[in-house]
Amino acid sequence: MSQRDHLPESDQHLGTGDPETKQTSLKKGTLGLYGIVFFVVAAAAPLAGISGAFPVAIGAGDGAGAAGMYVAVGIVLLIFSVGYATMSQYVTNTGAFFAYVGRGLGIVPGVGSAFASLVAYITVMWAILGFISGQMKFQFIAKFGLDLPWWVYAFVIIALIFVLSAASVDIGAKLLGILLSIEIIALLIVGLATLINGGPEGVNFGASFSPSSIFEGGFTGGAGIAFAFALASFIGFEATAIYGEESKDPKKTVPRATYISVILITALFAIVGLGLVTSLGATDIANKVFEITAIDGVPLSDPSAVLFSASTTYVGAWMTELFGWIILTSLFAGGLAMQNSAARYFFAMGRAGVLPKALDRTNKAQAPWVATIVVSLFAVAITIIFIIFNLDPIVHMFFWFGAVAVLAIVLTEILVSISVIVYFRRTKEDTRPWNTLIAPILAIIGLAIGEYMLMSRFNLFSGTSSGEGGPWEMNTTGWILVLSPFVLFVVGLIVGVARKKSENYDAVHNFVS
Repeated sequence: MSQRDHLPESDQHLGTGDPETKQTSLKKGTLGLYGIVFFVVAAAAPLAGISGAFPVAIGAGDGAGAAGMYVAVGIVLLIFSVGYATMSQYVTNTGAFFAYVGRGLGIVPGVGSAFASLVAYITVMWAILGFISGQMKFQFIAKFGLDLPWWVYAFVIIALIFVLSAASVDIGAKLLGILLSIEIIALLIVGLATLINGGPEGVNFGASFSPSSIFEGGFTGGAGIAFAFALASFIGFEATAIYGEESKDPKKTVPRATYISVILITALFAIVGLGLVTSLGATDIANKVFEITAIDGVPLSDPSAVLFSASTTYVGAWMTELFGWIILTSLFAGGLAMQNSAARYFFAMGRAGVLPKALDRTNKAQAPWVATIVVSLFAVAITIIFIIFNLDPIVHMFFWFGAVAVLAIVLTEILVSISVIVYFRRTKEDTRPWNTLIAPILAIIGLAIGEYMLMSRFNLFSGTSSGEGGPWEMNTTGWILVLSPFVLFVVGLIVGVARKKSENYDAVHNFVS
């Protein structure tokens, strides 16, 4: 059977896309295995997760069991990766989720998932932009006495990321490799130093990794909160397939990069997370975190204080000083990776006729430069809006859009898992039950639980609480933000139907067949 015969019956009519030229195609065979790993692990920004989300998972979640919860979430995402990696062996398309859902459920749901994916990657880039701009303002005041508005740094970062995104993709991979290596080494030094020292109570594996500790409080309480924050810390790993067209031997590279990325991120959180728990002592650790992170009596106002306290105590003040700069390089690397992901989605949708055709144009380096310009202009626009309304880059831009991004990406991961089941039931190209049925079903269950917890506790992520901050207690802004990925998914469905005559086979085409 041909690729076209494997499409849903409703999409058999799709016209042939325009012939590939150097001006409308990405640079094939450029990225190796570790180049892709650098992009996706950098997108996850482990330092931001460990210094920001992990302490909140301890304090508001399941205490010392937070380290084990990160491992549990890693296992859920490894199970998701089974079906995802299996699909990548049959479809190599920079549209990734767009193409996978299109192959399985049809082009209209595929366009819906593409809109949700765009929401994810654009909003997480905005979140990173807000965080790095705010951090740069603090750092430059503290170190140089230079007090510039946060948006000056924002525009500089947008420009730098644009230049690197418009260059050959391997240049970005090399830079990310350097920045990511520094970040991981620094985190491991702190984690291992605390474990070797033993902290005030010694290393207590049971307090972090026993099932009773991991699920303390249940999914409607502490464990659910920790699960949601852990899931948020992994965003970006799923981007491996986006680089399939630009990779060497994508049928092997993409699945391997997916598994390596998830395992690396999980191991890093397990080691450093256990180290941070050990640095404080597992007994009554939530109250210890509240005390360390409080500003003017408000707990969890400065979650990074947990990591910085451990680095100062068990390594030295020089490491804490270094972390002040490493967090900037970590966020910059994450921003660059997310910009590349968003640009490639715009490129794929332009090539497929879903969005204007001009988006599929590449430059001499065969980078999607028109799509890159569009993503950069979105970043400029949101920065200007935040300036006009005098909104804070961290309290508003980072927390609002970071929370939206996680909701959107988990939604698309659920859609991909459903698509894997439908696609292989229809085509019989791969009949292994674990890869094409059992693992995707388990992934859907785990991700659906995560999506529910993310939505019900959205107020904790986004700072949009109303009342006392219980489940589902959000102000109007919170409800607009929490519903936005689903609204954009529906908008995508409508666009998919409305643009039916313009859409072509490139939406679901395997470009390495």
